[in-house]
Amino acid sequence: MRWLSTAVVSGWQNIFHRSGDDRARRVENALENIREAMLSGLEYSSATEASKLEMKVTYAQNLQDLWYLRGDLMAAIAAVDGEASARQKLTEISEMFRGLLPRSLATRPRRLLD
Repeated sequence: MRWLSTAVVSGWQNIFHRSGDDRARRVENALENIREAMLSGLEYSSATEASKLEMKVTYAQNLQDLWYLRGDLMAAIAAVDGEASARQKLTEISEMFRGLLPRSLATRPRRLLD
């Protein structure tokens, strides 16, 4: 009878451990995809600030670090391509974070009423 309870507990641990591995793998893949998208937005900018931002994006440790660099990225892209283009690129990049950040960091689904 003791082996049955051990087998049940072991089975549950395996289920939860695998789901944690899947999430970690998904976050790691998303981190690299978002990093690449952000760096591609900076490829035409030659300003010193853009090169500093490129380093920050390259060496960001996690998704939250990249999330907080979006404002700087928008400013760098807007300096080269204009604000409308920068806003469009940032919207696409922000969508890549969906479901990966705590709810407190997520963007609003719609604008606040004026």
